[in-house]
Amino acid sequence: MTVAVYPGSFDPVTLGHMDIIGRTARMMDRVVVGVLQNSSKTPLFSVGERVEMLKKVTSHLDNVEIRSFDGLLVDFVHSCHANVIVRGLRAITDFEYELQMAHTNRVMAPDIDTVFLTTNLNYSYVSSTIVKEIASYNGNLEAFLHPEIAGMVREKSRSRG
Repeated sequence: MTVAVYPGSFDPVTLGHMDIIGRTARMMDRVVVGVLQNSSKTPLFSVGERVEMLKKVTSHLDNVEIRSFDGLLVDFVHSCHANVIVRGLRAITDFEYELQMAHTNRVMAPDIDTVFLTTNLNYSYVSSTIVKEIASYNGNLEAFLHPEIAGMVREKSRSRG
């Protein structure tokens, strides 16, 4: 059985993230989406909220599980009994960083491989950071987010002022 972990902050989960999750689910026996608790960032949504958002938008995928984690990614991958890390690439700048991380993870855990998936061209420019900025100016989010997630982002952005 091939088990993959797709890690990220998913603050919020975008259509680009959903594309990578869906494609990974078709390729792997089981996919664990790992929601990172990153203390160095100030997220719009709590880890619990991000986990719930991901559960909603992946409920149709029987082989996808959503879990939160902190600490080293390779430790989380081992705890999931996985052997593959999946990372999405939007641009060459993503590749430089992701390759460095893949090499570092490989040194720490030689039994874990990293697989890179290029994003669908429709989402190659989408990032959670851009989405949050658009929301802060009350812009249209439907081209970037699942409709239910767009509503949650709008509401959270309004409540934060």
